[in-house]
Amino acid sequence: MAGQAAPWPNLSPTTLLFFPLLLIFSVCPPASAGAEEGEALLRFKATLSGPGADLPSWIPGPAPCNVNDTTWDGVICFNSHIWGLQLEGEGLAGRLDIGPLVSLRALRTISFMRNDLEGPLPEVGRLGALKAVYLSGNRFSGEIPDATFAGMRSLKNSSFQTISSLERYRRRLPGSGRCWNLEGPIPDRLSKLDPALFQGNPNLCGAPLTVTCAEKGRPKPGLSGWLLALIIIAAVILLLALLALLVVLLRSRDDKVAVMGRPSSKKPHEAAEKLEQGNAPRRHLSSSEVRGSGRRGGKDGDHGRLAFVQEGRGRFELHDLLRASAEVLGSGNFGSSFKAVLSSGPTVVVKRFKEMNSVGREDFCEHMRRLGRLSHPNLLPLLAYYYRKEEKLLITEFIANGSLAHMLHGNRGSTLPPLDWPTRLKIVKGVVRGLSYLYDELPVLILPHGHLKSSNVLLDDTMEPLLTDYALIPVINAAHASQVMVAYKSPETGHLGRPSKKSDVWSLGILILEILTGKFPADFLHRGGGGSDLAAWVGSVAHGEAFDGDMGNNGSSLAEMRRLLKVGLECCAEEIGSRPEMRDVLERVEELRERDE
Repeated sequence: MAGQAAPWPNLSPTTLLFFPLLLIFSVCPPASAGAEEGEALLRFKATLSGPGADLPSWIPGPAPCNVNDTTWDGVICFNSHIWGLQLEGEGLAGRLDIGPLVSLRALRTISFMRNDLEGPLPEVGRLGALKAVYLSGNRFSGEIPDATFAGMRSLKNSSFQTISSLERYRRRLPGSGRCWNLEGPIPDRLSKLDPALFQGNPNLCGAPLTVTCAEKGRPKPGLSGWLLALIIIAAVILLLALLALLVVLLRSRDDKVAVMGRPSSKKPHEAAEKLEQGNAPRRHLSSSEVRGSGRRGGKDGDHGRLAFVQEGRGRFELHDLLRASAEVLGSGNFGSSFKAVLSSGPTVVVKRFKEMNSVGREDFCEHMRRLGRLSHPNLLPLLAYYYRKEEKLLITEFIANGSLAHMLHGNRGSTLPPLDWPTRLKIVKGVVRGLSYLYDELPVLILPHGHLKSSNVLLDDTMEPLLTDYALIPVINAAHASQVMVAYKSPETGHLGRPSKKSDVWSLGILILEILTGKFPADFLHRGGGGSDLAAWVGSVAHGEAFDGDMGNNGSSLAEMRRLLKVGLECCAEEIGSRPEMRDVLERVEELRERDE
């Protein structure tokens, strides 16, 4: 989030239809891809020699590219991939081995001009996606192999030697029996060469040939190639614009028919039942709920429009997001997040989800309206959403303080003070209150939260916690949920193959222990076989040793801290029946005080 965010470009109404695709290309690639590219450059560095071959900025560890920025000299980045290498006049010597660069799939341009490289011309054909190759100003020798440029269909610009080297390769030029299909005027600096070098190219003109350019430049009847290409491109663009307009008109007509009273293919309670999980008791949505949500949602997921689920909030359109200053906040288990600063409105966070195809459009929109009806001081409210079959966008307010995970684990060395015991107790109480509210309001869901962890707890200006990414299991693909969501790491998932209603209780217990100990739960995964290893560690040490020292001298609060630690351990019990009910956890936590009584 460092630096001034660049404004998003103004796009036409047609391009607005493809807004989710624009977000796809702004997502940071996985860290492993950047590491692999860095290793490829280091292997290439090892083949170099000469006074400039040390390249001190090329170091193991960090990825070369951070979106479009880099600290590696001579490296050009685009979308977090290596796009070009520009090592000109660096004093590089010896043979140029481009074998290590073959794995750089995004590489489009290389330039090693004005070095002291020698030997045969490198096998640039192995880098088939290159658009530009610049190797002039070196001491390459020998013939140009027949297959040097085989497969390089994207090559637009190349420079291999100075003009004086043309004689060196005369056996490979048209005069030796090969036709290069050259055309146009011969440059003046080549006018004194042997005319035989240019034979076999009937479209060349000018000295040293006897064909004058005036004769070759006489206009021919009919359309030129460039003009014909421009006409074809314009026709294709016009056709695409008409198709996009047709799609908008058809969708608008369908929405009008639905508003006028087209019968739905499903009854309201059938849509609700599809969102239920496991064997939890079912309930039906009332007709009043359906009517209320219909008024609130508007045209659900209308392409190019946002569907708002909160009343009394400032409204904005998709094009407002496109015009806003934006920056990438990160990429999590579900997808990427963007901060958008609207010119006349709130600062919001846009989360892009690709693994949300477990239900259809109607059921998805109904569930989003259900989340929009939730209201609690410890829940971050959903403001709006954008529906597209391939991916969805969920929009919430931006919370400047960041997450609890950052305050616990990423705040070392910061000017902000560490979290003391009263603040941590306040956070625990807020988390339990928000979680209990979800249990009361969403009884049909087997996992009212499902993804409770410290990075999904945001802290407002008063250090009040706000739960995020809650109640998404009904719309997340089951396979993806089982891989990334915290509740699926509970012991019963390993034993029974599926989470239970008390998997959220287990997640809460792990979070309480994390808050009290300052330990990151993931650090314990390699020490044992389950996600409850943090609880096992707490149980193996004296309780006084388990507490985070950053909480300060809490001798007057030690008994209360131990009571909360006991609640956390009971929530992490391996046996489901041994864990307390959520309402019991709420009662016991509410009884805790900042000081012993």
